[in-house]
Amino acid sequence: MTDQELLTSLLAERSSKRGHFILASGRESQFYIDARLTTMSPEGLSVIGRLGLAILRESGWQVDAVGGLTLGADPISYAISHASADTAQPVRAFTVRKEAKTHGTGKLIEGPFRAGDRVVVIEDVITTGGSALRAIEAVRSNGGTVSGVLAVVDREEGGREKLESTGVSVIALATASNIMTVLETRAGQKESLSASSPDKRPTA
Repeated sequence: MTDQELLTSLLAERSSKRGHFILASGRESQFYIDARLTTMSPEGLSVIGRLGLAILRESGWQVDAVGGLTLGADPISYAISHASADTAQPVRAFTVRKEAKTHGTGKLIEGPFRAGDRVVVIEDVITTGGSALRAIEAVRSNGGTVSGVLAVVDREEGGREKLESTGVSVIALATASNIMTVLETRAGQKESLSASSPDKRPTA
């Protein structure tokens, strides 16, 4: 199993639910993905670090640092940074506050972010793209340049297209349709096993 397949499997098993949900965007959905149940787990952190770093290297993007809007982007950014520690090109991680601190230095971006950094903005789940856009604005207003956006999941509801319409490239490690395929396959396997199981009820 590849890291991409493993990540999709973890997301299907741990992070995905069917039902009736109101998303952060206000939209209604019959499918909910709480990526944090995967991104904050030991297995999730391990695979996301490896896979995320590999995808960044393959992308050709210039990357000094990765980060995004707290809280969803935080474990992903840290996992990628940690995975890069022993490489020739280590990547620093940062987090973007939802609001600037009202005390101390009044920072909006925390961590070893530097003006002039070439940044990949991190997102856990892209729905409308709003969180990534806020992080992009924060990076640019603090002197960084945005090389692209890396998301764990693209819900395929227009957010990716919205980001790309602003000139920012987007890569997703998994998509909602791929996760749904895994869920449907597993449901089919369970039904098949149930149908093939011998009837253990006592006979008259």
